[in-house]
Amino acid sequence: MTEDSPIDAYLAKRPADQREALQQLRAQVSRLLPDAEESISYGIPTFKLGGRAVVWYAGWKSHCTIYPLTDSFLAAHRDELEGYGRTKGSLHSTPDAPLPEPIVEGLVRARLAHLEAEG
Repeated sequence: MTEDSPIDAYLAKRPADQREALQQLRAQVSRLLPDAEESISYGIPTFKLGGRAVVWYAGWKSHCTIYPLTDSFLAAHRDELEGYGRTKGSLHSTPDAPLPEPIVEGLVRARLAHLEAEG
């Protein structure tokens, strides 16, 4: 994570509270995926392994988002996700109510399993 990275430039444009929440999310995903490469894909920060995107995250006007939310993860964690916004493929939080670390870890692990199953 260098000071001049495109990820840092992206985060610098976010409001302070959102930037802090996204930096915490970034640090957690970095710990979970220590060999991942960070890049910008679809205009937002991305973690890639072997050239394949594992997760994306972003800050929007009223929330922070992590992508993708797999159907299997959603089914397995439906109760834990109650109260968090989501779309079919994303999970939303706010800086004052960030996603708990176990949820982020589960999402990343589910995504890795999904990618392994795809081959």
